[in-house]
Amino acid sequence: MNLSRVATLAVLTSCVSLAGADDSISFNRDVRPILSDKCFACHGPDENERQGDLRLDVETDAKSDRDGYAVIRPGKPGESELLRRLTTDDPDERMPPGADNEPLSAAEIATLSDWIARGADWEQHWSLLPPRRHQPPQVASDVPLTVIDRFVRGRLAARQLQPAPRADRRTLLRRLSFDLTGLPPTREEMAQFLADRSPLAYERAVDRLLASQHFGERMAIYWLDVVRYADTGGYHSDNHRDVSPYRDYVIQAFNENLPFDQFTMEQIAGDLIPGATNRQKIASGYNRLLQTTQEGGAQPKEYTAKYQADRVRNTATAWLGMTMGCCECHDHKFDPLSMRDFYSFAAFFADVQETPVGGQKQVALPTAEQETQIAQLEQQLAPLRKTLAQTTPELLDGLQKWITATTAALESGTDDWQPLKPTEVNSSGGATLTVQDDLSVLSSGTNPAKDIYTVRITPPQARITGIRLEALTDDSLVKKSLARGNGNYVLTEFTATLHVPDMPPQPVSFKTAVADFSQQGYPVAQAIDGKANTGWAGDGHNQAQDRTAVFVLSEPLTLPAGATLEVQLKHESQFAQHNIGRFRLATTAAATPSLSGEAGLPPEVLAAMRVAEESRSQDQQATLLDHYRTLAPELKEIRQQIAAREADLQKVQAAFPKTLITVSVAPRTVRMLPRGNWLDDSGDIVSPATPAALPPLEIHDRGRARYQLAEWLVARDNPLTARVFVNRLWKLLFGQGIVTSLDDFGTQGEWPSHPQLLDTLAVDFIEGGWDVKQTIKRIVMSQTYQQSSRTTPELRELDPNNRWLARQGRFRLDAEMVRDNALAISGLLVTEIGGASVKPYQPAGYWQHLNFPKRKWQADTGQNAYRRGLYTYWQRTFLHPSLMAFDAPSREECTVERPRSNTPLQALVLLNDPTYVEAARAFAANVLRQELPSDDARLVFAYQQALNRDPLPDEKAALLALHKNHLTEYRSDVESAEALTTVGLATSPVELDPAELAAWTSVTRVILNLHETITRY
Repeated sequence: MNLSRVATLAVLTSCVSLAGADDSISFNRDVRPILSDKCFACHGPDENERQGDLRLDVETDAKSDRDGYAVIRPGKPGESELLRRLTTDDPDERMPPGADNEPLSAAEIATLSDWIARGADWEQHWSLLPPRRHQPPQVASDVPLTVIDRFVRGRLAARQLQPAPRADRRTLLRRLSFDLTGLPPTREEMAQFLADRSPLAYERAVDRLLASQHFGERMAIYWLDVVRYADTGGYHSDNHRDVSPYRDYVIQAFNENLPFDQFTMEQIAGDLIPGATNRQKIASGYNRLLQTTQEGGAQPKEYTAKYQADRVRNTATAWLGMTMGCCECHDHKFDPLSMRDFYSFAAFFADVQETPVGGQKQVALPTAEQETQIAQLEQQLAPLRKTLAQTTPELLDGLQKWITATTAALESGTDDWQPLKPTEVNSSGGATLTVQDDLSVLSSGTNPAKDIYTVRITPPQARITGIRLEALTDDSLVKKSLARGNGNYVLTEFTATLHVPDMPPQPVSFKTAVADFSQQGYPVAQAIDGKANTGWAGDGHNQAQDRTAVFVLSEPLTLPAGATLEVQLKHESQFAQHNIGRFRLATTAAATPSLSGEAGLPPEVLAAMRVAEESRSQDQQATLLDHYRTLAPELKEIRQQIAAREADLQKVQAAFPKTLITVSVAPRTVRMLPRGNWLDDSGDIVSPATPAALPPLEIHDRGRARYQLAEWLVARDNPLTARVFVNRLWKLLFGQGIVTSLDDFGTQGEWPSHPQLLDTLAVDFIEGGWDVKQTIKRIVMSQTYQQSSRTTPELRELDPNNRWLARQGRFRLDAEMVRDNALAISGLLVTEIGGASVKPYQPAGYWQHLNFPKRKWQADTGQNAYRRGLYTYWQRTFLHPSLMAFDAPSREECTVERPRSNTPLQALVLLNDPTYVEAARAFAANVLRQELPSDDARLVFAYQQALNRDPLPDEKAALLALHKNHLTEYRSDVESAEALTTVGLATSPVELDPAELAAWTSVTRVILNLHETITRY
């Protein structure tokens, strides 16, 4: 042993003796973080990186005898190889090795030596131990203390710290209101609270705010970050998708205080719940919120691997607080998680139906209100349909006459479709249109982004009632499908014009359109709605199949001699090169044009009609009678009544919100991917399984494995879920969690500042029925929550990060809440709950780099312009710049904690963004509308409105001087005053002087920009 090592060990022995009186050393708290930070990379869970056949994360390995020596010899630090390697001067033996690795500090070495001297007691990582309720310490106090307070004050007393006094009542209500609803208290709410001197006043305020419908919105802001909710797909073109019903589900779930275990079950496996409701299916959309791609050249297998990895990362982070994403390519370097754990966890989601590359199938599901409307309409339709189904002698007589007339028409051939050879074809975009032998028209040559085909035809019938368009596949088209772009088309408008010699052109109108297939969201009726931004599509990028549409004329058209028809096929959608590649036109004179022709008769009706009357079976006769009911003159009135109600029914059904839900299919095979390589199929096939370090789960039914995973996540013996969620609730109410690393409860995460408190809260959460509101109330009713956030230089020095909770936290509001606060103060805020995403003001051209297709932000008007920020359209790659300025995440990945920056850009946004300028103007107008005697009184009103307090003398002096100066300027520059007072959609009261309004707008802009205005204390 060299002299240097002798001296070092002597120092360590000294440290041990000095620490001997301190019994607080803990392996989890004090020792494991050192080993994790400095040793586990080479001597931890990852077998591919492990050196020296040594694991320091496993007790038996670390303490085992190794031919006469041990890495750790309990009770004997001088005989422990670990300490020798940490203190040796020999660079070849010193650990950690290499010049790039930072050596352990003297304090860290002393801690390890002290721990070994005490017997090197080992513990499983704290977060993997089931939480248990702890007895809080007894603490002397002049006020009643909750369990939370006793845990916190016990730790403060041990550090000789005193809690801060209770915050003033104004601050308390503002804090509560922001924390529980995301909105400021109104002047009336504040006045009522301050006037209520009852001991129960604070609790009543808590109960009122928890019962507010805005509680769900505030909680949703956080949860949507966690589950990476957005209105767009993310990858490549970042196209729109409808998922707002999921957001409404989250809001409603929190408002109804849905138990968190049920909330979990419905999101992970709502579709697998027996008798799943529409709401539970919508909740299952959680599994579909990840980023997806529609890029033409993307490889389905690669994106299947990406999607499964995303689901592992998100579910593990959201519910377990575990960094399982590290295991996609190798075993975890710090935590007991393996690659097998990663892919086995991914296998739980192998039954989720999705499109690896392409648009994701969306489902229309009614709201509760729409379900009620449908039930009422069906109730009205039932007696009408019963009347229609009655058989009368008059009906039978009419049937016989109709059969006779229709048979004659069939024999004459006037009801057949007649394909037409165009006499003239051209393309507005320069494509080459060639008439083929089968009378179809094929496009080639130039393939413009948009195109209008103009076709001149001469129908053989003297009278026509409909035009048929066939979109045909062709080997020359992309994917041998229907178009040359990506195989799909969007026909935005189908028009026809009658041309008669020596007469002006006569537009032909269509009353209906039917097709054998319409892509979801692109019904054929949109091809005759007169709108360039809608159209009929055939899903040709996914299916190479012919499509047929029939356009029925509003009135039969009689063609004079020499008349021709000019038909236009317009392709003017936002999707480039979505032009039909090959098409064919036909006309008919049938009384009821149909896809098949032949008098518009369904095949079974046609077959029955062609059987001689005496030979028809009862079923055939019933088929004819049922069909005749659809056109019998004597039933016209009842049909019209039915049609009117069915039209109402269709209108309600057409308004069903669309969303992504989970549909379970036969699970695909999941393999381990060596180094995460999706091209490598050599890895083992794995079945669904939970991480080996956590309680096991026996899978009873492979098709319901995801349901069992959801049950396992909220099982009583799962040590993580309750802890993780309670810790995040604590973060929302204090600004940081008891465990500050909200997404990492592993060895690289932070040790809890109050582990016994966290455990007790977690147990109470579980045993209290996973009651979110009850847990929040328990926290906000504590003296710890009600403390002032004021601090002292001494306290900042002793506890700069407020880990010991000797005061409340103070922090800037989240991005959405900054905007909501300004709108609420101004009186512009629209408090409607739920609905589709909205588009408030956004800088022109901000979306100019969005492609495939190009898009332009169209700001909403009316009430939608003033909805809460929660509802703002979330474009992942181009997040709304006002939200981004205040640190809102793109939601490409799970975000459990937003950063909080403080930049000049934020002040510029508050001063210049039209949202805030308009809010300041509306705020100023509200100030001026008050019947107040002076500018001094108006400023007091403004401060009470914005901050629920009076202005301080220096604030009053500064702002009144600002008002005076600006009023002088605006009186001499009326044009500038009018420019300022017309920003935004809201109109200014005509009775207000523009110069006065502009001057007060300057004042209110300052108030909205105050640090205090955007900060929760």
